[in-house]
Amino acid sequence: MNERERDVEKWLRKEIEKMGGLAFKWTSPGNDGVPDRIVILPGGRVHFVELKTDGGKPRPVQVWQLERLRHLGCNAEVIRGMDEAREFIRRARP
Repeated sequence: MNERERDVEKWLRKEIEKMGGLAFKWTSPGNDGVPDRIVILPGGRVHFVELKTDGGKPRPVQVWQLERLRHLGCNAEVIRGMDEAREFIRRARP
């Protein structure tokens, strides 16, 4: 089954909220390609997450933004589809 990006995003947001976290939708005017969500988990764990459909690829500007965040020491990643979303939640649980 090929999920829509918004369905994966909705599921991920709900799972993060169940864990007591926040999943802010991120837009930054004048900064194209920033990740879709800033995920803040209990204990101060912060992740910048770009969501794609299963097999989806980030645009070059998105790759560049993710690399910029990683260079600054941030957790920044691409989640492709429900399988990777489930794995992210599994790793994020305390």
